[in-house]
Amino acid sequence: MSLTGKQRRHLRSLGNRLRVCAVIGRAGVNKNNITEIKDAFIDSELLKIKLIKSEDTDRKEIAQAVAKKSGSELVQVLGQTILIYKLNEVKSEIKFPK
Repeated sequence: MSLTGKQRRHLRSLGNRLRVCAVIGRAGVNKNNITEIKDAFIDSELLKIKLIKSEDTDRKEIAQAVAKKSGSELVQVLGQTILIYKLNEVKSEIKFPK
């Protein structure tokens, strides 16, 4: 699923009040991070993830890797925080504006 600009804007507004559900450390993305993120998608369609600062890592590359490995869409990279979205086919709670 590819998100439109309006959908991304809506998700960003919803993401403002979310709490961080996962933290990716200096070692980067690993199997435990992805498992934690996939488990969090059971409860919510929109997740906020915090990145720990490191000079040798590019936050945008990490964000894309997280989205790809978790099967989700990257919504936003803002500072050291990323926002990802994955549609829940069973119980979709997020309604997009028309």
